[in-house]
Amino acid sequence: MGAVRRLLDSSAFRYLVIGGLSFLLDFGLLTLCYRVFGWPLWLATASGFLGSFFFNFFLQRRFSFRASTPLLGGVFRYSLLLAANTVATIVIVEFFERVGAGILIGKIIATVVTTVWNFFLYKHWVFPRTVPHLPEPAGEGTIGALPAPGTTREV
Repeated sequence: MGAVRRLLDSSAFRYLVIGGLSFLLDFGLLTLCYRVFGWPLWLATASGFLGSFFFNFFLQRRFSFRASTPLLGGVFRYSLLLAANTVATIVIVEFFERVGAGILIGKIIATVVTTVWNFFLYKHWVFPRTVPHLPEPAGEGTIGALPAPGTTREV
């Protein structure tokens, strides 16, 4: 049971699960817009990718990375990353469609590429965990030192 708990506590595992669900939503919208509605591929690709924005953002923020930073800053950083990922995804999907490999292969390749860099950027830039600010201890010779837990300090 300890191994299961460690797996569920892993931000990387949660990131991949939510990312997989986001991929299904994204690819479903891409296919619907391109194959059913007949939209241009670039627009269908962007629509699917952007359509999974809220689903992915809020679940990654809350469950994968348990972010404690202000929501607005995370939305701004996520939006910048989303713009870069959207351009990369459009280029990759278009490329694989033009060389005859199809949109599914293109979407899978784009997802693998963006998944790798997104994990690190989400963890350290978009959804960083903040450490509560600890006040500096008072007293001579104790700059930067903290008292042992359960002890008091004379001031």
